[in-house]
Amino acid sequence: MILPAHFDPIWTAPTSAGDDGLWFVFHRNNLLVYTAHSDPMLPLPADVLSGSLGIERERARFVGMLGETPVWAAHAASDRAPEGHAFENMRMLFNRLPDDLLAIGGRAVQMLEFDRTHHFCGACGTPTGIHEGGRSRKCPNCGETYYPKVSPAMMVVIKRDTAAGRELLLARSARFPRGMYSALAGFVEPSESIEECIHREAFEEVGLKVSNLRYFASQGWPFPNSLMIAYVADYVSGDIVPQEGEIDDAQWFKLDALPSLPHRLSIARRLVNNVIAEVAPEHPALRV
Repeated sequence: MILPAHFDPIWTAPTSAGDDGLWFVFHRNNLLVYTAHSDPMLPLPADVLSGSLGIERERARFVGMLGETPVWAAHAASDRAPEGHAFENMRMLFNRLPDDLLAIGGRAVQMLEFDRTHHFCGACGTPTGIHEGGRSRKCPNCGETYYPKVSPAMMVVIKRDTAAGRELLLARSARFPRGMYSALAGFVEPSESIEECIHREAFEEVGLKVSNLRYFASQGWPFPNSLMIAYVADYVSGDIVPQEGEIDDAQWFKLDALPSLPHRLSIARRLVNNVIAEVAPEHPALRV
């Protein structure tokens, strides 16, 4: 998810805190949206602020500025949505809410989750307080300072060019939507480089050895707090052996027989599209 250019992720809240703005209200990471129309919308600011929706808000946080509009996030004490509204999983809102709002919502939910999981000091157990305008939380007893957790993870598309054309190694896990395949991905372990992680995960997850790693791009991903760092790699050797419990299936796919691919908001889709575009710039998958 890429934050829109007209969004400023500043930490210092405006003086008129909460008097006007756009609110992202969550309960257990599900976003409150207005569902009375065919397309979901975020609740109107006046509804949230006036209390007419009957929502008891907790842990309100300033998220940043969308142009001239302050953006706020809050956790709802109850999962009972007002009439005409619903709490929906953010992944289920892809293609239903504007991409820009989904990206800002990703930042909002991570900030609330940081507050929830760092309410007490992990060193001495004392309640922490907001520090540096919300950028961190600090323990008033022992001075320990905590910052939002960001978990680096590698992502890689393995390719091979054959006499029949380019093939991509794509895999799926049990949590994917039916029929969808994606690039390999895995979290970086302590003291491990991204490149070492790619070699390890490619061998562990599908039994393949790779070479010629090329950096593509990175992307923050709020499910739950990842920094995805994407690469392209060339196949060297090995037969596909899916890792039990991690990979349901993995296959080499020709470009004219691709499976269902990840959503356009994900770096996985951009990575796959980039590898396709190198040899097939007019491929239908690139039009999504």
